[in-house]
Amino acid sequence: MIGVNRVKTWVLIAALAGLFVAVGAWIGGGQGATIALGLALVFNFAMYWASDKIAIAATRSKPVTEAQAPELYAMVRELAAEARAPMPRIYVSEMAQPNAFATGRNPEHAAVSVTSGILQILDRRELRAVLAHELSHVMNRDILVSTIASAIASAFTYLAYMAFFFGGDDDESPLGGLGFILLWLVAPLAAGLIQMAVSRSREYQADESGAILSHDPEALAGALLKLEATSRRVPAPVNPAQAHLFIVNPLRAGGVASLFSTHPPTEDRVRRLQELARTVR
Repeated sequence: MIGVNRVKTWVLIAALAGLFVAVGAWIGGGQGATIALGLALVFNFAMYWASDKIAIAATRSKPVTEAQAPELYAMVRELAAEARAPMPRIYVSEMAQPNAFATGRNPEHAAVSVTSGILQILDRRELRAVLAHELSHVMNRDILVSTIASAIASAFTYLAYMAFFFGGDDDESPLGGLGFILLWLVAPLAAGLIQMAVSRSREYQADESGAILSHDPEALAGALLKLEATSRRVPAPVNPAQAHLFIVNPLRAGGVASLFSTHPPTEDRVRRLQELARTVR
């Protein structure tokens, strides 16, 4: 299943990048495609190097020492050793909503942050399983993958904006005025849908690899149920651009809006973990 999720993710990434370059070519031919690709690469490079700093600052996470959080350090150190990964930096956010996230461009520059809310409602088994999920994100390079998808999708908005305001009056354009309006509306929508599909795929994979790392799928399933129930009642001051980082969606989405959700339905994640529990001990 992990291999299937990985292939699915990169197919979606390739589709997103291909759509981006195709739109650039449609707007400006070969030159437009080159500019579009260059814009995406610039966005990706900037986000790749600064993703951890941006996430830590946005969530107001503070570093904690081992003396301040000895049990937290012990769990992360044990899991990192099991995964043969470097020890990540550990942060705590004062957010009341129970949640957690991992960030960093690679395992050597990784950080794991938990909120004060999650430390209050999870038992040791459940917290350990959540930390295994977050370390799996690091080991799977999910932060990089999500950053690439997010950067390309964001660049779509700028590309469509430029097409509308700088190319809409060009009579020789293959799009025409109406076409540019449709492009302005549809291209970012399509990019957003693919980006969210990438994010949901990575959550499924981190659930599975985290459950295997912790040898405790039931604990992760129980943690997800607790986090989902509590997050409905406790708001989180989170920018929507950062929502994909967290183990459960810190923002509410339902109905048609669920197509743009960064996370799969919690009940589906729990069902998969319960099925995995029959084989992982």
